[in-house]
Amino acid sequence: MARMDLGVDRFEVAAQTGAADALFELGLLYATGLDVEPDLVVAHKWFNLAALRGNRAALVRRIELAREMSANQIALAQKLAREWLATN
Repeated sequence: MARMDLGVDRFEVAAQTGAADALFELGLLYATGLDVEPDLVVAHKWFNLAALRGNRAALVRRIELAREMSANQIALAQKLAREWLATN
């Protein structure tokens, strides 16, 4: 379990710098449930932030993911992204 946490922690630390690739990788982790519990809302948040930073793949993934989400889930993901932006 510690090994999994280190992978996620590594991307979270990198994401704090606003690096688009790290934000995208976090989105992938949460979208697929690799090393973490799958969470579409959190995945959408990270893809949204990565897309904002210019990662084109994140834009595509965010659109695909949104098709599987409710309007409330998307609104929550956008709120979480705005909160992240306000603190980073």
